[in-house]
Amino acid sequence: MEIVQMPLGPLGTNCYIVSNDEKECLIVDPGGDSRQLTDYLTERHLKPVAVGLTHAHFDHICAVDDIRDQFNIPVYVHKEEADWLSDPQLNGSAFFQMGSVAARRAERMIDTGERKVGSFWFEVRHTPGHSPGSVSLVFLEEGFVIAGDALFQRGIGRTDLPGGDMNTLLNSIKKQLFTLPEDLKVYPGHGPSTTIGEEKRENPFAGM
Repeated sequence: MEIVQMPLGPLGTNCYIVSNDEKECLIVDPGGDSRQLTDYLTERHLKPVAVGLTHAHFDHICAVDDIRDQFNIPVYVHKEEADWLSDPQLNGSAFFQMGSVAARRAERMIDTGERKVGSFWFEVRHTPGHSPGSVSLVFLEEGFVIAGDALFQRGIGRTDLPGGDMNTLLNSIKKQLFTLPEDLKVYPGHGPSTTIGEEKRENPFAGM
């Protein structure tokens, strides 16, 4: 299995393309620049099976409609944010001077626990705090977790947008992410990758 990190959109949001030997792929957080993303997928003959969202803030959903229409695939989001894609007040775009962002509702709700999407098996962990429906996608056997905006290299997600809460986020990190193996690689919603162990030792928020 291969994972490719592709910063997209106005805030350089990390979109992830998880693919297997059969050329199937799962697209996580297509935050913009849909043409760049579709060109990449087409050039490598990848076959998307779904779009997964770690959460529904505007900078993670800008290319959702283009991608699902281009490849005729469903979008998955946590039920807590079922209404967020179509509501600029909820997805946060109404608070920034980059124009309102809206997409159609997701076709599927993603719940916690072991899940299979296409041929991909992974664990969904609910990691609220940055937003109420934030989730992290754990590919344990493959050695990585896609953590969205919950945990960054030496940082954590902001909590000043609708539904954010600092104590909830810190609890999510402690109970849902820091309980994972220390050598597990963390792919965040913004910035470079890190590991669980590094963040337990060096993240300034780890002891809060």
